[in-house]
Amino acid sequence: MVRRFQLALVQISLNGTPDENLTKCLDWVRTAAGEGGQVICLPELYSSFYFCQKETTEYFKFAEPLYGPSFTAFSSLAKELGVVIVVPFFEKRTEGLYHNSAYVIDADGSEAGLYRKMHIPDDPCFYEKFYFTPGDLGFKAIPTRFGKIGTLICWDQWFPEGARITALSGANVLLYPTAIGWHPHEKEEYGAKQHDSWVTIQRSHAIANGTFVAAVNRVGFEQPEEEQAGLEFWGSSFICDPQGEIIVQAESDQEEILLAEVDLDLSAEVRQNWPFLRDRRIDAYGNILKLYHDDATP
Repeated sequence: MVRRFQLALVQISLNGTPDENLTKCLDWVRTAAGEGGQVICLPELYSSFYFCQKETTEYFKFAEPLYGPSFTAFSSLAKELGVVIVVPFFEKRTEGLYHNSAYVIDADGSEAGLYRKMHIPDDPCFYEKFYFTPGDLGFKAIPTRFGKIGTLICWDQWFPEGARITALSGANVLLYPTAIGWHPHEKEEYGAKQHDSWVTIQRSHAIANGTFVAAVNRVGFEQPEEEQAGLEFWGSSFICDPQGEIIVQAESDQEEILLAEVDLDLSAEVRQNWPFLRDRRIDAYGNILKLYHDDATP
């Protein structure tokens, strides 16, 4: 197994024209590889603006079947460059059945694995339950040339269970392709707290599991519907090490590539000194499978 590899996150703005976004992302991935990236990850739903701000069947036009244009283009590029590419896309499984998904394309251009977003939110301007069926492939670590990649997506990042199961499956890094931002009317009062919570929960996954964690967000203001206020995506993509220390973090208002080394020897050292996996009481965790303990004392 490769003990060290360069992880690259591509933080960019996106529009409503899939062909333009595909061309743009291919160029950015090529640049990331040129800067040393070996595992390269794009933001959530790379091929369009974030259409979940409104419930309308019009936006199902952005979905594509498995092994469609996105897979063909990025598979060819991965093989050419010898890199692993994580490509989050809007999957059309059949009419009326869609997923928020991500290919993990190996360095030879083959499909290393597919992930379907497990946790689907439904909040103002994040109406994802209208569009996406929850994933049915589970949490997993996907073997690639450069190690086992754990790919989760956006809302998944708030759930420690998903991070834990993916880490227990052997993931060397937890990747969270993301589309998260501020409602303009909330930013002044709640923006700093929301952003801090987002960073804190993911740093905690790194600490609890002794693994690298990376979140790659889009950036820029998107207002696909004039009657809506739109969303200001806050960028701030970051990579943190197994102790939760942020190695590198992007700005909130610009496109950029983040690069950091994933060092499995560091992960091993951290886990040996903080042996959380050793001390887990799996014999006592049965109640985690309940939605809530209804007989709990208030």
